[in-house]
Amino acid sequence: QVQLVESGGGLVQDGGSLRLSCTASGRTFSRYTMAWFRQAPGKEREFVAAISASATPYYADSVKGRFAISRDNAKNTVYLRMNSLKPEDTAVYYCAADPTNGYRTARYNYWGQGTQVTVSS
Repeated sequence: QVQLVESGGGLVQDGGSLRLSCTASGRTFSRYTMAWFRQAPGKEREFVAAISASATPYYADSVKGRFAISRDNAKNTVYLRMNSLKPEDTAVYYCAADPTNGYRTARYNYWGQGTQVTVSS
């Protein structure tokens, strides 16, 4: 069993930056593809970014060039650096581990509780 705990969300102005962290329990973190998803009110959960066990990153087109995903296996932590934030980035951001149907679909075995990111205009 893997538990994921996100942190780093908050309120930021348009154009600002935040860094989200997701720390996992357990000793198998380094084997998992990790991902970030987000869900805005009234919308479906959507893919933001993923990073493979070999540290290859993948991004949604909407965040490419603004967000950066990274991982530190020694700390069992995955990060999401978010720059040039826009009001449309406002959502609850979820960390996920171990996809079951490709990294872009919201089918992962483990999920965090989410952290709120609000970008004010």
